[in-house]
Amino acid sequence: MDKVVGAAADAVSDVWDGASIAVGGFGLCGIPSVLIGALHAQGATGLRVVSNNCGVDRWGLGVLLHAGRIARATGSYVGENKEFARQYLSGELELELTPQGTLAERLRAGGCGIPAFYTPAGVGTQVAEGGLPWRYDSAGNVVVASPRKEVRVFDGVEYVLEEAITTDFALVRAARGDRHGNLVFDKSARNFNPLAAMAGRITVAEVEELVEPGGIDPDAIHLPGVFVQRVVALTPAQVAEKPIEKKTTNGAPAVRGTVRDR
Repeated sequence: MDKVVGAAADAVSDVWDGASIAVGGFGLCGIPSVLIGALHAQGATGLRVVSNNCGVDRWGLGVLLHAGRIARATGSYVGENKEFARQYLSGELELELTPQGTLAERLRAGGCGIPAFYTPAGVGTQVAEGGLPWRYDSAGNVVVASPRKEVRVFDGVEYVLEEAITTDFALVRAARGDRHGNLVFDKSARNFNPLAAMAGRITVAEVEELVEPGGIDPDAIHLPGVFVQRVVALTPAQVAEKPIEKKTTNGAPAVRGTVRDR
């Protein structure tokens, strides 16, 4: 089955207002920036996003956030984004914070048809006991807080029950993919992209290199095509556009000469 869609705009054209969307990537690494841009142009609003983080100001999911299109976010890290903090603290945005490993397993469990699981992460904290602020009002009062979760003891150790996550859509980015939707991810981009893809009922993958079926060694496939419904092949210019979240140098003076000279 050929799952290639001609353009990113076509791939996200049916995302409706209020849809839930799992989005891959880690920081700005491996984020589906082209699909996010297409979704921004499409106009869907009131989105419920599940992602490790919400991008930075005006890049990644920060594009949708700045436009006021995200109503709720589930993630583990919300730093580096002043607009995110402003919307959350002013009551414009609902936020469910969850431990990073727990978030990863909730997505994986959703993709595997496992409704819930027990984990020791969060036991003895507000993650398990409830009371984490999910939404404030404009005056800074907590109007929605996280609920208490079930805690059970196994072999003398306490574990908290966490529910799996499934979403209406998933947007991911892969280094290579074939027309059947089999995907390969590069290094850190493999952290959340496969898991987000598994959790989506309709998963759209933008791929940097599109190959024909059989062009990827079966043993090298990180995510089988059964989890992917649509594939978008990126242009060389789209592949090359990869901003650096924080550019740092060691402060040493520039060294002249060729790479071989160094």
